[in-house]
Amino acid sequence: MAVESSMLPLGTKAPNFSLTDVTSGTTVSVSDFENKKAFLIMFICRHCPYVQHVQKELSQIGKDYQEKDIAIVAISSNDITSYPEDAPESLKEQATKLMFIFPYLYDGTQEVAKDYSATCTPDLFLFDADRKLVYRGQLDDSRPGNNIPVTGKDLRAAIDAILSGQLPASNQKPSIGCSIKWRH
Repeated sequence: MAVESSMLPLGTKAPNFSLTDVTSGTTVSVSDFENKKAFLIMFICRHCPYVQHVQKELSQIGKDYQEKDIAIVAISSNDITSYPEDAPESLKEQATKLMFIFPYLYDGTQEVAKDYSATCTPDLFLFDADRKLVYRGQLDDSRPGNNIPVTGKDLRAAIDAILSGQLPASNQKPSIGCSIKWRH
């Protein structure tokens, strides 16, 4: 069932975390990227049709901005007992197939998703150099079956604004996707 992002208030400080990258096995924290002008956190997973619809564009954004002053991470927080396709080994396959160049982190306790008020996949959070939230919204207007091309225009505009020293537009449309699959 599709749900909207909870739209965490703009200006919220990025909660810290330490999570394992499913592709490298290394631990990644918010503080690892403190020298970057922007920090993008994408809550995604493997099984969600909304993520499957945009995952190539998420990978392309990573490639297009890899030489820019932005850090990007993806996090999966779904309950793997009920959704084994979202287990770390499967996420690693997804990252390899799509050639993700950013860390893909697994939030097994689901605490990070709760700290960020993440509610759906994809749920996107862009922070400025001070790690204050400046964008939490949709990738673009494309949804599975609506025949609108996936371009990433909304997220790209927000990233470009921050990298050029401006704030993204405050009128932001919530992301829509599958609900995060919480453990019972």
